[in-house]
Amino acid sequence: MSLLDILLHLLNFSAPALVMALLLPLTARFFIKKQAPALAWWAQVAINFIVGVAALLAGLWLWSRDGKMAAYALLVLALATSQWLLSRGWRK
Repeated sequence: MSLLDILLHLLNFSAPALVMALLLPLTARFFIKKQAPALAWWAQVAINFIVGVAALLAGLWLWSRDGKMAAYALLVLALATSQWLLSRGWRK
């Protein structure tokens, strides 16, 4: 496997986490209007991306294969919890 193949595999593995990490802070601004965000949008994207990749790695470790729907469900649950914590959802 060449270096380019490895890079493409890593990018394809982390793509769902990146897309969700980008969309969550943008859509959170529409649903949570009364409170200013706790962090800048780029900080939220970075934290959500790290949490998302960690969730995908946990799914890969737990089920020994990539692309299982349970791993994507774990990704959604982890990122929803992360965004809730970042937007201080417990204060409402």
